[in-house]
Amino acid sequence: MARPRSPKGRARETNERLTLEYPDARCELNHRNPFELLAATILSAQCTDERVNMVTPALFRRYPDPESLAAANPADVEEIVHSTGFYRAKAANLIGMATGLVERFGGEVPSATEDLVTLAGVGRKTANVVRSVALGLPGLPVDTHVGRLVRRLGITDEEDPVRVEMVLNDMIAPDERGLFSLRLILHGRRVCPARKPRCGDCTLADYCPSSEL
Repeated sequence: MARPRSPKGRARETNERLTLEYPDARCELNHRNPFELLAATILSAQCTDERVNMVTPALFRRYPDPESLAAANPADVEEIVHSTGFYRAKAANLIGMATGLVERFGGEVPSATEDLVTLAGVGRKTANVVRSVALGLPGLPVDTHVGRLVRRLGITDEEDPVRVEMVLNDMIAPDERGLFSLRLILHGRRVCPARKPRCGDCTLADYCPSSEL
C-alpha cells in the first residue's frame, strides 16, 4: 500500500481508512432536535458525553424548548446540571443561549455559523457540531482529539483549533467533514489517546510520523 507523502494525502487516506474502521460513527450526545444538541454540547465542555447524557433527560423534561429555558430560574438549572462541572457558568450559558434564540431567532436554532457563535456558550466547535450533526450542513468540529491526531499524523502543525479547522476544510469535502471529525474523535478515544497511544492496533500506523512501531 502506497504511503501518502503530503499532508493533504495523509488527510485523505486517514478519512478513507477511518471510514472503514468506524462505519457507524455518530455523535454520542443524545438529542432529538437541534436545540437539544446545542444545549448538550454546551454541557459537554470538560465533561464526558456519558455524564451529559445522564443529565439532559431531566433538563429537557423541565425545559423542552428555548422559551421555557429562557425563563428558567438559574438556581434550578444549576441544580440539574451540577454534576457536569462548572455548573454556574453552564447554567448561565444555557439560559443565555435560549434567550438569544427567543429574542433574535424566533426560538429556532440558526444554521449559519456566524449566527450560532453569537449565542452564549457557543464557539466554532459547538456551532460545527450542531451544523454537521443536527442540521446536515458542512461543519468540522475541532476538539482536543482532532487537534492531537492531525498533528501526530503530520497533517498540520497548527495548534489553534480555528486554524486547524481551516486547514482541514481545504482537504476534506464539505459533506464529509462532520463524519471525519467524529471518526478522529473515536480513534483518539479508543486507539490514540494523549498518553500511551496503541500504535500496534492503529490502522494509520504505517504512514503516521509519530508511530512508535
